[in-house]
Amino acid sequence: MKPILIVEDEVKLAQLLADYLQHAGFNPSMLHEGTEVVAWVKANQPELILLDLMVPGMDGLEICKAIRSFSNVPIIMVTARVDEIDRLLGLELGADDYICKPYSPREVVARVKAVLRRIHPQPNTETTASPLQLDAEQLSATYFNEPVPLTAIEFKLLQILVDKPGRIFNRQQLMERIYEDHRIVSDRTIDSHIKKIRKKLALIHDEQEIIHSVYGAGYTFRE
Repeated sequence: MKPILIVEDEVKLAQLLADYLQHAGFNPSMLHEGTEVVAWVKANQPELILLDLMVPGMDGLEICKAIRSFSNVPIIMVTARVDEIDRLLGLELGADDYICKPYSPREVVARVKAVLRRIHPQPNTETTASPLQLDAEQLSATYFNEPVPLTAIEFKLLQILVDKPGRIFNRQQLMERIYEDHRIVSDRTIDSHIKKIRKKLALIHDEQEIIHSVYGAGYTFRE
């Protein structure tokens, strides 16, 4: 079993996470010094990395950039501040998820499982079509085979999220993608569009949420 690498300078916290991951059936390894990480990743090829932003020797941003130069291993960035997540998203480092301290070890394990499911979906003997279907040529959408009356902007916003399932987009990133003329609009405009899309989808099927809000960060699409 490939290891899950925990990069965390707080030894007790790292050990706690390792215990929870091991109990969940994973093979955790720990590093407490940033300068050791890149060489270790090259030698051991971990399944996933839990990377604290503020490790000594080499900070998490540098480590993430260095790893992305040779590997697509899933990386979950850990930060001590909610407002830091928005800046990290803007840098587009290639991290797969973000967690803010203080956190529950159970939450971390759940996030690890979710990222791995997204990266390595389990094979299914039956091919199940997504209930949400988008037609970019006609700017049309169906949800559980029912037409969804979206405006052009709503369709574009939904397609951006659907094309990158699991990726967190902050409001600025979404505004830049849907308003290519760079018009000046409030970032709350995105919230309004998301609210309308959710309402239209819920009128058809309200038992599951597919556009998720990530506190302090933005929005992501997960079925």
